[in-house]
Formats: sequence, structure tokens, C-alpha cells
Amino acid sequence: MLSQRNTAGRFLRVTKKLRGNETGVSLIETLVALAVLGLIAVAFLGGLATFARATLIADEQATAESLARTEMEHIKSQEYIDYADPGHEEYGLVVAPVSYSVEITTVPINLDTGQPLLSGDQGIQKITVTVIRNEKVVLTIEDYKVDR
Repeated sequence: MLSQRNTAGRFLRVTKKLRGNETGVSLIETLVALAVLGLIAVAFLGGLATFARATLIADEQATAESLARTEMEHIKSQEYIDYADPGHEEYGLVVAPVSYSVEITTVPINLDTGQPLLSGDQGIQKITVTVIRNEKVVLTIEDYKVDR
């Protein structure tokens, strides 16, 4: 029992000698702590920037998809336009939000080959709706319209 107390007493004296007269925080410790906090802040801000960018992209994609599908449904709900008729009109366009534009391409399709027709109309059309934002294509969808 006596040897355990002596060992504990020696340990405390040695640790007191090693610590010396330490009364505050050294400059090096402060700089290390600030560097660690700086790294944590940079990582956190990087994560926030990535999250904000991902949110903007998702919003842009959702808006483009909604706009394209609305336009496609609008075209499909209209009367069939026969492209063999020399005085044919084009399908109308719904209003797009600011900075978005919609391009519509309607091509008559050959029933036998499935290829685009250069002239005439056999009663089926391939409709392509392309949504553009800031001169960049965001989304393109295709569907077919049949003369019933």
C-alpha cells in the first residue's frame, strides 16, 4: 500500500514539474485553434454553396419540365394541323416565364418507314418541345400526335 502512495506522489510531482508555471494559452495553441476553426468554416461554407447550387438546378429542371409538359398537352389538345395543306397554321404557344423560351418542332412522319416526310402528311406527327433558359437547352421532350 505504501508503494502505491509513493508512486502516485512521484507521478504528481513529475507532472507538476513538466507543466511548469503555465498560466495562460500560448500563441501557437491559439493559432492552431484558429486554423482548425478556419478549416471547419471553409468546409461548412463549401457545403452551403453546393446545396444552394443544387437547389437552383433542381428548381430550373422542375420549371422546365412543367413548362414542356404543359406545352405538349396544349398542342395535343388542339385540332390536328394537316401539313399537306399549303395554308396550314402552326400550333400555338403558351406563355413562358421570364428567361425561359420554348421551341416547338412538328414533323410529319411516314407511316411505313417512321422517318420524317419531306412533303405531305399521313396523319401522324412527331412533336418536339425544347425548353431553353439563358440560351442553354434545359429539357427536350418528344411525343406524337395522330389525326383521329
